[in-house]
Amino acid sequence: MDLPLLEPTVFLVDDDEAVRQSLTLLITTYGMPVESCSSAEEFLERWQPDAVGCLVLDIRMAGMSGLALQALLQERHIGIPIVFITGHGDINACRHAFQGGAVDFLTKPVDERALMESIQKGIGQDIRQRRAASEVVHLRERFAQLSERERQVLDLILDGLPNKLIAREIDLSTRTVESHRSRIYQKLGANSLAQLVRSVMKLEETTAREHSLQ
Repeated sequence: MDLPLLEPTVFLVDDDEAVRQSLTLLITTYGMPVESCSSAEEFLERWQPDAVGCLVLDIRMAGMSGLALQALLQERHIGIPIVFITGHGDINACRHAFQGGAVDFLTKPVDERALMESIQKGIGQDIRQRRAASEVVHLRERFAQLSERERQVLDLILDGLPNKLIAREIDLSTRTVESHRSRIYQKLGANSLAQLVRSVMKLEETTAREHSLQ
């Protein structure tokens, strides 16, 4: 299921007013809305969780630096893609930015084509992340509809057991197992065993990843 998304916005954070004005003008000429902020703190105050887009972020700013903001966003599990810009070719900062998952690291004066390509890449990444997260939410809602007996049958299906062996394992008739199997496929929106397995694996992988971040 596709997630209906708001219009993508470029969030521009730089403490240099001239840079903000020039980049805002450039980005808007490509028909993209821009939210301009003079500090990391201002961005944190204005950003909303349902905002779709990409963050264009200066490395060195008064107050919280760009790298510090990146680390804080990771700590809060805010996955907005970041394109870093800097007036200094700092290799160490560049390495930290990419280790933190940055989309790109561009030096000022920023090349117009490189910036817009990176922004488009970041927006595409954000849309994919949000759609994947939405799909996991729907999967969890579907799994919550399963009865205890259906979950038991599902586990045995995933172990590769045919209906007759499942029936023997949990002391049911084969016809009853077939009925449970049919409802499981219907509730989980699966049209095949392969699709059923993929759905379960995706949910398990996401849950494990979430636990590792806690």
